[in-house]
Amino acid sequence: MTDPAVPPFVLVTGPEGVLVERAVAAVLAPGRQADVEVIRIDPATYESGAMQMHASPSLFGGAKTIVVRDLHESPDELQLDLLSLLAVPDPDIGLVVAHGGGMKGKKVIDTMKKSGARVIECPAVKTDRDKTDFVMKEFAAARRKITSDGVRALIEAVGKDVRELAAACSQLVSDTEGTVDDAVVDTYHGGKVEATGFRVADAAVAGQSGEALRLLRHAIATGVDPVPIVAVIASQLRQLIKVGAAGRGSSAQLAKSLGMAPWQIDKARRAVGHWSADGLAVAVQAVAAADFEVKGGGRDPVYAVERAILTISRARAAR
Repeated sequence: MTDPAVPPFVLVTGPEGVLVERAVAAVLAPGRQADVEVIRIDPATYESGAMQMHASPSLFGGAKTIVVRDLHESPDELQLDLLSLLAVPDPDIGLVVAHGGGMKGKKVIDTMKKSGARVIECPAVKTDRDKTDFVMKEFAAARRKITSDGVRALIEAVGKDVRELAAACSQLVSDTEGTVDDAVVDTYHGGKVEATGFRVADAAVAGQSGEALRLLRHAIATGVDPVPIVAVIASQLRQLIKVGAAGRGSSAQLAKSLGMAPWQIDKARRAVGHWSADGLAVAVQAVAAADFEVKGGGRDPVYAVERAILTISRARAAR
């Protein structure tokens, strides 16, 4: 029979690949010590009947665990074979199925749940608040500390992709000692495109037009595209507007309602006091015009961003 530490049926749901992989690995870990054979099935190359072949008793006996990934992309043949396996469960066969979302494969999901499958949810890590929680958990699991400024710097540098964010956390844990702060993060990741864009945006929103232009020209000279820089400036202005309109409340409370991280609330609060409603409106219009031009609507994308930076700085100063 299968190792009692490994449930016979496990359903891992959610679109976040790195979390799904970790969940599957954690489920399989007890079986390694019990010498459970693991069979991995790729939906992209699946052929009808292969499931039954893998599930059939081996010559030397022993328990097996079949792992099916990307059920949401599986062909009908794989889904039908899974349903057949679920209809007549074998005590020596464990089944771990990962589903990334959507309606495809729903019948298999429903059948597994009715069969008492253990369900592990891996929700998407989308908002900066989600990413902040993710980074904090990564460091806590490694018994290391990272400051709030360190978290902010790391998300700004590599937060676009969760897998890259996880790798960056792992690198900082293994390559550094003591508490990780923004200076340490900058040493390892300060040259990333995302970090450059945030520096330009910070300077522009702070009204430091000369510094913003210097950073922009350096970024362009090193091959950074203007499009993500404009996107970051637009994002920061939207955060100012959201926080300015949210009223009072703790950073933690507003973070939940606005889908932001507490450090972003604090940062926006420090900045928004230097802006008027009219100034923000002018700045948003300037960024919208720059966004149009850098995406093909103008002749000179770099000049479009420079003009937006100057307009933003003047709008802040006009308060």
